[in-house]
Amino acid sequence: MRRAIKSSILVVVAILVIGLVLLRASGKPEAPRQPIEFDHWQHVTKEGEDAPQLECTFCHENVDKSSHATIPNIGTCMGCHDSIKTESPEVQKLAVFAERKEQPPWKRVYWLEPEANAFYTHKPHIRAGIECTTCHGQIGQMHRVRREVDQTMGWCMDCHRSRSVSVDCYVCHR
Repeated sequence: MRRAIKSSILVVVAILVIGLVLLRASGKPEAPRQPIEFDHWQHVTKEGEDAPQLECTFCHENVDKSSHATIPNIGTCMGCHDSIKTESPEVQKLAVFAERKEQPPWKRVYWLEPEANAFYTHKPHIRAGIECTTCHGQIGQMHRVRREVDQTMGWCMDCHRSRSVSVDCYVCHR
């Protein structure tokens, strides 16, 4: 009888520990490995002589022109890296893609789930002066981009309401 109680307690404790581990793992922001480990901090925030301190729009040049911000093409990257940090292993990987005239197979970090049936464009948000960090977190501080902001419908509507922007369904759902 005592052995059965001890065993039951051990099973319950094990289930709780496993549950907590899984809960913590699922709560961590997604930070997928990329084909080239692009360091936003290095390009955006780092200070010093060799720090470019780029604006988001330098690389994501279509953010105010297209419905998608777009990941920069290899030509944008090689515009600088033809001659800068060419000894870096990551820049060398980039150069191989450029030589083959291929784009790296980047993994998306932010997206809207298809079942959300939502239309989103960066254009009005950029024109309204919304900072990239509002929706994407402190990407300029990240060595590897991770999903920091859970862009749910409720989160978007709270933002729209706080700025007195329409929350009519047709704004996002067409």
